[in-house]
Amino acid sequence: MAEKELHIYNTLTRKKERFEPLNPPFVGMYVCGPTVYGDAHLGHAKSYVSFDVVLRYLRYLEYKVKYVQNITDVGHLVGDGDEGEDKMAKKARIEQIDPMQVAEQYTFTYFRDMDALNVLRPDIAPRATGHIPEQIAMIKTLIERGHAYNADGNVYFDVASDPNYGKLSGRNLEEAESGTRVDVASDKKNAADFALWKKADDEHLMKWDSPWGVGYPGWHIECSAMSTKYLGQSFDIHGGGLENQFPHHECEIAQSECAHDAQFVKYWMHNNMVTLEGQKMGKSLGNAINLHEFFTGDHKLLTRAWSPEVIRFFLLQSHYRSTTDFSEDALEAAETGLKNLHSIVSAIEKSTAGKGEAYPIDNFINDFEAVMNDDFNSAQGIAVVFEHGKEIRKQITKGSVPANIEEVKSAFKKVVDEVLGIWPTNSGGDSNLTGGLVELLIEIRKDARSNKDFALSDKIRDDLKALGVQLKDGKDGTTYDLD
Repeated sequence: MAEKELHIYNTLTRKKERFEPLNPPFVGMYVCGPTVYGDAHLGHAKSYVSFDVVLRYLRYLEYKVKYVQNITDVGHLVGDGDEGEDKMAKKARIEQIDPMQVAEQYTFTYFRDMDALNVLRPDIAPRATGHIPEQIAMIKTLIERGHAYNADGNVYFDVASDPNYGKLSGRNLEEAESGTRVDVASDKKNAADFALWKKADDEHLMKWDSPWGVGYPGWHIECSAMSTKYLGQSFDIHGGGLENQFPHHECEIAQSECAHDAQFVKYWMHNNMVTLEGQKMGKSLGNAINLHEFFTGDHKLLTRAWSPEVIRFFLLQSHYRSTTDFSEDALEAAETGLKNLHSIVSAIEKSTAGKGEAYPIDNFINDFEAVMNDDFNSAQGIAVVFEHGKEIRKQITKGSVPANIEEVKSAFKKVVDEVLGIWPTNSGGDSNLTGGLVELLIEIRKDARSNKDFALSDKIRDDLKALGVQLKDGKDGTTYDLD
């Protein structure tokens, strides 16, 4: 039997823990969304596809999940620190448009590309600029509690006031200070103190009135204010990329727990990065391929276009906490695997109840849940689908359709579609057509063998193998589709 208890690797405790939500069956989940100053790239896709499967599986387990994913449209500075130009303002200056035009443009393309990847939209997608009052209120609370200070219009969090600072990343105060920029702002008490509110000069385009003068929020306070507004002062899961563990998530914990005297998040989840030849892919490194370029093939590192379905399947073939190394060879392998999976789905979907032995579908469900309950292991989940799918397809191809084929269909639909999100786009059309064409080719090959046209027979066999369909000739002359 499958292990029915879900276990999640908690970055905070550095171990896998049994998932016990604060208020079952309700689950609050917050994932750091994009800073919308450019198109989403493959690294973004890794994060949001990974947490999409987390969301889908929690709902499969019948938890009632409220999923919040923010849009950062102000306050995220170049270099991720407290000094430098706002990423949104920089893009607006380069393109000579208003920062809100930048935000609108790239929020649109972000959701366009996530929709293409079959990533479910969050229940709430709050924008930082729409929650300035909540951020100001939280900053005022931190000042009143002695955890923040005003330095001539700049408000900083006093890291020394929080004895628990560093518990997520494992850094102590001295290590945090050594990791800061050399040219630390002179108005800080400590080098590791971080900005809650920044004073804006006359040239700054995005600014608001506050008790400390005209300015704009720091990056970290935005997520604390928005997550607690919609999920409460304590909630279950906070996710994001590994690169956000420090300083962003560390700072979120400090300011949230000091403001509310309550545990901020119970389970912290971080996905690993996508690499190109061992180096992280990212906008700042100049080696990022945006998703639209993958879909169109319009990039110097690409030789062709790649469908969103293949990109999603490729990403799910590695565990969310593992590094995913990109190459077009890997995408080709994923494309072949996905075609094979869709061929299995097609064979199951178009079958009608037969007199064959009932397939032990409980074994399939238990095997799938066992690997998914082990920290959402989508790679092993896909392996389970192939293992059982091939056995079912073999039974169907032999003319012994399982008597419980409708139950099989329902189980595969739940796992492949509802959880993994890799169901054929047109399960009633293209996939059935593909399956029918494969069967037609098998029949043509059968006739070719009967006519001793072995050249044609071998060509059909080899071409089908290249498409992920393995053929074997039985003793009775029947051809079996085994792979």
